[in-house]
Amino acid sequence: MTARLWAVDKVILAYFAFTAALELIWFRQISDAPELLAWHVVGAALILAAAFARPRPGTPLFHVIRIFRNWYPLLFVACCYREMATLIPAIRHARFDEALANADLRFWGVYPTVWMERIYSPILTEYLQIIYTLFIPALLFVPWFVWMQGRMLEFRYMAFLIALGFLTSYVGYLIVPARGPRFLLEHAQHMPLRGLWYFNQMQAMLNHLEHDHFDCFPSGHTELTVLAFWLSRSISPKLFRVYFLYTLCIVFATVYLRYHYTADLLAGVVVAVALIVAAPRLYRRLSEKGESIGD
Repeated sequence: MTARLWAVDKVILAYFAFTAALELIWFRQISDAPELLAWHVVGAALILAAAFARPRPGTPLFHVIRIFRNWYPLLFVACCYREMATLIPAIRHARFDEALANADLRFWGVYPTVWMERIYSPILTEYLQIIYTLFIPALLFVPWFVWMQGRMLEFRYMAFLIALGFLTSYVGYLIVPARGPRFLLEHAQHMPLRGLWYFNQMQAMLNHLEHDHFDCFPSGHTELTVLAFWLSRSISPKLFRVYFLYTLCIVFATVYLRYHYTADLLAGVVVAVALIVAAPRLYRRLSEKGESIGD
């Protein structure tokens, strides 16, 4: 490890600065502003300390810092997601659920989540909820596999792209706050979703994690799954095909399970494609040695 900031460090520090500025501007309106600002200071300090620490190779401290430096972005973006639950209600009072639902209605002539009741079945519901719930493990499998193979340059680019994908989606949530059709269109649905075995437990867990979030636009599940699908090609053609099928399933699941409007899915795909195209150049610009992984 060399004592320098990596591209992902710079992106996360810039995001910290952006959200900290928002919390300072709306300090009185944000109930947890002092705690959130303190978290930014601590998080930035950890990043800088790990970047410029010079422990002796082979020591326990060296291994701890190495693991933290490589994996912390995927932990920190989860904390940033939780932050949005406090930030958005405090500073953004506009809600876009009706606009997104109306866009779906104008395009399709129906509300997709309501129309999909025609193909409802408990076994399909159970299967799609499993697919949706496995989003994070499926997303992390690709960088984990590359990490286990010791392909560190590729791993760092993957961590950069995934972190950038998450943070970009959070900015989208801030610009277009929406909670999803499971709330807005609940009155229009004719039946509740039911599975067979663990559907209720999986849905309850996700509802607990996402209930207070305005996290629909763009669809992070769609965006990040497309990014994982793209990155999986570096492992094997077979896995690339598996991720292609998984991506199709999760895109369908987001609407069938009433989490997203189809407008969210389109936005998620557009953001993912934009990042796939732009991220390699951004990575080279932010990397001190001009690493070109990702082309």
